Amino acid sequence: MSASPTSSSVPSNALTRPLGTVGRVSALIAEHAGQLGLLLARSIRALVTLKVSLRSILVQMYVMGAQSLPIVVVTAVLAGIVTSQQGGYQFQGSVPLYILGSVVTSSVVLELGPVLTAIVLVGRVGARITAELGTMKVSEQIDAFEALGRDPVAILAAPRILAGVIVVPILVAVANLIGVAAGMVAANLTLGLGYESFLYGARLFWHNWDMFYSLTKAVTFGLAIPLISIHMGMRTSGGASGVGRTTTASVMFMTLTILILDAFFPPLLLQ
Repeated sequence: MSASPTSSSVPSNALTRPLGTVGRVSALIAEHAGQLGLLLARSIRALVTLKVSLRSILVQMYVMGAQSLPIVVVTAVLAGIVTSQQGGYQFQGSVPLYILGSVVTSSVVLELGPVLTAIVLVGRVGARITAELGTMKVSEQIDAFEALGRDPVAILAAPRILAGVIVVPILVAVANLIGVAAGMVAANLTLGLGYESFLYGARLFWHNWDMFYSLTKAVTFGLAIPLISIHMGMRTSGGASGVGRTTTASVMFMTLTILILDAFFPPLLLQ
């Protein structure tokens, strides 16, 4: 007696549905990757051919850097304080307390400084760029640039990308310095660890490569945040609700990208 068509199609559907999902996700990732590559190539070409206004670059540096500095400083202070207090809680009575200087310095410089600064900039800068360009896209302002023979990448994308690459390492350097200083003060106030002992522990296990590693992260994040936010903004459609959806997706995309890139750095640069 032959099997019914319904029962024979169940295994087939169970197999094809996951494969179809994987195929659609892979195609979407490939589409985004290709468009991001083209956007970066067009931006570099615009910069090399000097089609980008210096004033636009300076304005974007001010928006990304000076206006983001207060929240970056607050984040770095809190990161340094929390790291110092948690480290002191775990080390007290088991290892020399001056080791806390090395723990705070390494934690802030290698990880907390660049990553927390990038996450702050995702919400502070990335979401703003996506919403701004998304609004311009749905209101056809970007199409108007093209109709007038002006390159929207040179006007809107390249200045933001270059500003991000320049500004984010500066913000990360400031966050590193302030985070370590906040951790040192917190260790002195809560654990009685002197500044000399803290600095001795920090120098004991310090490697000059650590700062290069931190700033390399910063440059990578400074490229990824504006690049992704511009790409998502220029893909926006569907009016005001489309701007909201795209901005939400952009923030999620940028956050995941920062965390994924961060996971690749230790095996690539700390081995």
